[in-house]
Amino acid sequence: MDIFEKAIVLHEELKGKISVENKLDIKSTDDLSLAYSPGVAAPCIKIFEDPSKVYDYTIKGNTVAIVSDGSAVLGLGNIGAKAAIPVMEGKAMLFKRFAGINGFPICLETQDTEEIISIVRNLSPVFGGINLEDISSPRCFEIEERLQDIGIPVFHDDQHGTAIVVLAAMLNFCRMTGRRMEDLRVVVNGAGAAGIAISQYIAKRDESTRNQKIVRDMIVCDSVGIIHRGRTDLNPMKIELLQYTNKENFEGGIHEAIRQADVLIGVSKADLLKAEDIRTMAKDPLILALANPVPEILPEEAYAGGAFVVGTGRSDYPNQVNNVLAFPGIFLGALRARAPRITLAMKFAAAEAIASGIQNPSRDQIIPPVMDESIAQKVADAVYQVCMQPA
Repeated sequence: MDIFEKAIVLHEELKGKISVENKLDIKSTDDLSLAYSPGVAAPCIKIFEDPSKVYDYTIKGNTVAIVSDGSAVLGLGNIGAKAAIPVMEGKAMLFKRFAGINGFPICLETQDTEEIISIVRNLSPVFGGINLEDISSPRCFEIEERLQDIGIPVFHDDQHGTAIVVLAAMLNFCRMTGRRMEDLRVVVNGAGAAGIAISQYIAKRDESTRNQKIVRDMIVCDSVGIIHRGRTDLNPMKIELLQYTNKENFEGGIHEAIRQADVLIGVSKADLLKAEDIRTMAKDPLILALANPVPEILPEEAYAGGAFVVGTGRSDYPNQVNNVLAFPGIFLGALRARAPRITLAMKFAAAEAIASGIQNPSRDQIIPPVMDESIAQKVADAVYQVCMQPA
């Protein structure tokens, strides 16, 4: 059996990959009276008198809702809420495995932006954070932005998780090669949720970090080609990209974009490039080809073209760029601090913590392996420290 056949057998056997367990074994009427009526009235009254006590007396302080409308699931596209459940269950497993956080899948039978925003607002009392997942672009940007005022962290992992791990890889690439971030020419191929977030992260830093790392120039490509000022087919998110990308207004496609580039980040589709394309880049470039399951260029081909380090989204190659390095620790740190939102400073701290998880980066290990259990704690500590800094 291949991996997909094995996965079907596993899911059929388990009938759901997560469960809800009681922390108290109810063995007597005394236990029942404490956990439920009449004793449960006491914490209810305390929370009514002081709403912050909800973190002390309930699951809120360590529970995240994993919310999806099933509109952009993995590479499968718009498969709907029911078909998205296995992915959200898997995400809940990762929260528990790496950060000890309870994650609960909430797959919504609506793809209406206003309805999703309303639902999340109204279910937020139970949860300490909201992980938005697999919601199509550009709706995902508006949904996340408009939920930033609900008093708990709201984080769209498809945007920020990938961007944070990419930034960590770039930081270690600079450490290995002696290059400076501000001297890099970067190409991002793909202008969906991940591509836009990556572009925002590596082009500019929040002023609150007081540590601006601005690349020399960056070009973003979509399915049409280079995003430049002469195009009339750009949506508002792509128009905004031009405020800090493609300073020289290059035109053309991906093959023109990568000439003399130091870094290529692919979040697009399979088999776009060959070894001869990599040869047109600057000497010893960083290639992060993240399309799944087949990357924009396979590592063997990229190395044949002169790549210095290659990362993919796959587990069967070194340097897997996987969001699991980021989101468990980010939420753990934010929940500890009872942070009302996840800021840019927290995200950059997470990237630096991931990068520091490798003391001596190498071509086969520019970022930590996904099963490194220490990374979530490193990220959580870094995020918590940012939260605790005076405003």
